This record gives sequence, C-alpha cells and structure tokens, in this order.
Amino acid sequence: MSTRTRTFDWEDPKAAAALGQTMAGIDYLQAIIDGKIPPAPIAKLFGFKLAKVEPGLAVFTLPIGEHMYNPIGSVHGGTAATLLDSVMGCCIHTLLPAGRAYSTLEIKISYLRPMTDALSEVTAEGRVINLGRKAAFSEGKIFDAAGKIYATGTSTCAVWDP
Repeated sequence: MSTRTRTFDWEDPKAAAALGQTMAGIDYLQAIIDGKIPPAPIAKLFGFKLAKVEPGLAVFTLPIGEHMYNPIGSVHGGTAATLLDSVMGCCIHTLLPAGRAYSTLEIKISYLRPMTDALSEVTAEGRVINLGRKAAFSEGKIFDAAGKIYATGTSTCAVWDP
C-alpha cells in the first residue's frame, strides 16, 4: 500500500466572522466568492467552494477524492452531511441582515446512492423553505453534472441577535 498526504492552510476564522457580523449575509458570502474574505477553515479542509449565492439560495461545489473514503470504498456519509449542513445554513445566511446570526439545530440527511471519485465533482444546492424571527428551515441536495441526486437534506436553524 502506498501512503498519500493531504495538507491545507487557512486564515483566522474569528476575524472573518467578526467582519461578517458587520455585513448583510448575502454580501458577506459574495465577498467570500469574490476572494475578498477567506473561506471558513471547514471549506478548506473538505475542499468545497462557495460558487453562487442569491437571496434564499446557496450553491457549493466539491471535488470528490479518495481521501474522503470510508472503509467500504465510497465517500463517507459525513462528507455529504457536512456539505449539506453548510449549503443549507448558507442559504439562510443570504437572507439575514447585518448583526443577525444562525446556528443549526437539527439536520436530516437521506442518502440516495453512494459517491465515489468516479464522479470527479458534485454540486450542492440549498434553498430556504421559511425564514422566521427565531427559526429558519431549509432544504438541500447534492447532485452530479448530469443532475443525478446523491443525497438530500432538511435543516432547522435558530436565528438570533448575538
């Protein structure tokens, strides 16, 4: 067996988060896409990239690699769960004004088929179902270039003034 190595770097997440509290959520996320604010360390760790934001919508891409594999030879379900949690939270973030925050309370993930590195890349899309004063609800899906769905999810997030 041959050993493989993967490394990554990141910037101070606390500084980016503090800056984000001064901006409307959609402006903050767009600044990440534009490279004006660094992505969160979790995005760098997993390799996903925020590709698009609109009010109530967030889209991420994720190159698939064998470093994501579980012991049975497919991408670990936690990878899909992390990607869906991120995209479902960010779509809610697009609707928040400066100074408002959110946090995941609950997620439900349904795995429809296994992912492998034969996919090369997947896309995750999150959409807001409802945004209330104290809670928000969203849904997400992971799909390939042909539109085949690999996992879906729903999320409940708390919304508050920090």
